[in-house]
Amino acid sequence: MLADGNSAALVDRRGSVDWLCMPRYDSPALFARLLDPGGGHFALTPVGAFDVRRRYLPGSLVIETEFTTATGVARLRDALAVGEGESGHTVGLRPPHELLREVEGIAGEVDFDIELVPRPEYGLVRPLLRETGRGVRTFGGPNQIAVGTAVPLRAGRACARARARVSAGQHVALAMVWTPAGEAPPEPTPPERVSGRIRETVEAWRSWEADHDIYQGPHHEQVRFSSRVLKGLTYRPTGAIVAAPTTSLPETVGGERNWDYRYAWIRDASLTLEALYLGACPDEATDFVSFMTSAAGGAADDTSSLQIMYGVGGAHDLSERELPHLRGWRDSRPVRAGNAAWSQTQLDVYGELLNALHLYRERLGELHPEIQRFAADLANAAARRWREADAGMWEMRGQPRHHLSSKVLCWVALDRAVKLAPRLGRYARISAWAAERDRVRGAVLWEGWSRRRGAYTQAFGSDQLDAAALLMPLYGFLPATEPRMLATIDAIAGELTDTGLVLRYEAQDQHNADGLSGREGAFVLCSYWLVSALAHAGRTGQAARLFDRVTGYANDLGLLAEEVDPRIGELLGNFPQAFSHVGLVGAAAALDRAAAAPSSSPPSAPEA
Repeated sequence: MLADGNSAALVDRRGSVDWLCMPRYDSPALFARLLDPGGGHFALTPVGAFDVRRRYLPGSLVIETEFTTATGVARLRDALAVGEGESGHTVGLRPPHELLREVEGIAGEVDFDIELVPRPEYGLVRPLLRETGRGVRTFGGPNQIAVGTAVPLRAGRACARARARVSAGQHVALAMVWTPAGEAPPEPTPPERVSGRIRETVEAWRSWEADHDIYQGPHHEQVRFSSRVLKGLTYRPTGAIVAAPTTSLPETVGGERNWDYRYAWIRDASLTLEALYLGACPDEATDFVSFMTSAAGGAADDTSSLQIMYGVGGAHDLSERELPHLRGWRDSRPVRAGNAAWSQTQLDVYGELLNALHLYRERLGELHPEIQRFAADLANAAARRWREADAGMWEMRGQPRHHLSSKVLCWVALDRAVKLAPRLGRYARISAWAAERDRVRGAVLWEGWSRRRGAYTQAFGSDQLDAAALLMPLYGFLPATEPRMLATIDAIAGELTDTGLVLRYEAQDQHNADGLSGREGAFVLCSYWLVSALAHAGRTGQAARLFDRVTGYANDLGLLAEEVDPRIGELLGNFPQAFSHVGLVGAAAALDRAAAAPSSSPPSAPEA
């Protein structure tokens, strides 16, 4: 993944940009070969056979790919440029919407094929390409793209090609810049300046990391990298945090579980803030709280219901549609744009958002009256609605149920609201919130426990396991060492796993459980939740082994998708997934705390 705080690109090991949305994460793709062979791409690929090594340049989201061929060695550096002069917390405020690519000869000679195939609107548009003397420009469609390079590009029908040779010490540079139709034609960075702009982008990322590198535990490097990835999924102009920069990468090859994740879920974004609090950057909280308050219209009452997700610019209507002209990744149809989950009822959002507000209470300082009211509205909504059935945090598309995780997160909402009350001024309702919090707790302890399974289960009255029960100790609802909680952890570890990795939930008939056919892989986040729960329970050896195993499924750059096919080790689902890197940060922190903490005796069982 390349990112600039506004949009993201995916580059494969052959040096091909196969996914790029501009100017935002949720914009229609300019290159979508990821989802269809004819979806467009921008490739710089060595001619003939080659070996590949890749890395992120330290402290950055700039990728260096080293190609070794029979005739030589060359390095390709790829970056989405940040604005000139940006550094630290300003990274991403004024991006030039420009992709920078530079090949450097290291030894011998290497020939590269250059191929530019722009296909705006998810491959629907085949723009005209014209040579400009120092590159090519597109004409037609909703975008303008210009590529600048000293290499003679030959424009054909909706594509441009060239072959370039680099010897040791030589450089070949290209810059591709985007602007919307109707504006002045874009001017890409001149080839002689591309190397310097890439260095500036590297330094900008490093300055952000230097300002926010606060985690110092044994897993420092892994936490630091995941924090950088999460920063790369943050839409800097508003503070929104996307779940992933892609759409429709399937949970099962050939299946229908293909969703658009390029939006800001309250759940995902709130958990991302928690991870950034642990690992890197408390400064993101103010932007996110402002975004959520404004996106929700400053209220979360009956007149302004809080959605579970929004567009990165604050859009409410994220209506889902299918893109039938795209074959999908490995013929996994349908490809979707938009996400119908935006209209679902998910009661967990109140707890996730109030937990983030509580976590950042000191960083946020004195709360503005609008935020005071918004926080109080969230607590009042949790108190009023916790008895309702909902779609649950896994966005089930079947019948609403009384999901355990939703009840627990309503308890979290009320618990954190009580703790935030001194900051909420005249909107605070401490006694009412505390009383309702205790009612929620009693209901969860009584109705959420399955005597038959000997565990807390997916929903009231259900015997089905759900990994979301692992959130109970992570949010402080129950200690991990409490007997029933420990039994639940053991049940999930023993019965809700596939070759040791955790599934989200079990069902005799998955179609009836979530309204969809087919299976899904093991969930990376849930596997990290189990690591955290085991660490909280004092089982640090078991937790550490699972942490290493889950983290080992990352790709060669350290990036994690949403799921893993544990039988063959392949990543599945949208990529890279914020949730997965959130889980890594939380699990690493739990492991490090457990290793440093003295053992303690387990508390008594809850009254139920």
